[in-house]
Amino acid sequence: MTENEREAMLLALDDELLKGDVILSEWCTFITRDADTSFIHGAFLACILTSVAAIETHLRSESGEAKRMRLAQLIDAAQLESDLTADLHGLRRYRNRWVHVEDPWEDSELLEHPEQHEAELEQKALMCVRALRRTIYNNPGV
Repeated sequence: MTENEREAMLLALDDELLKGDVILSEWCTFITRDADTSFIHGAFLACILTSVAAIETHLRSESGEAKRMRLAQLIDAAQLESDLTADLHGLRRYRNRWVHVEDPWEDSELLEHPEQHEAELEQKALMCVRALRRTIYNNPGV
């Protein structure tokens, strides 16, 4: 996909998923904008990291006990559709594999087949931008 196609896809997602008004914290808005910018420009790992951060920020803004909760707990406590909850946990675990690399010197697969990792990152970034929108548009106003 080109940058224009990715931007059009984000707009189409907004048209599809936004069914009313939403009120977001300025932190969530700022992080979401960076996630979108990363996605549009093909920085897929950055998109994944910032999308999950935006999801966490939004869930914290919706929860009264947010300061004491980890992301996994926030996801479980949120009143989300079960498939979205499962997707968020999967994306959280995927993000953790990149943030907390177990053995940084075990990199032969990454060196030998970077295109496979890049394709996977693109697919996961697409899942992230969709899951982010499903999360922040979960409780629309009328």
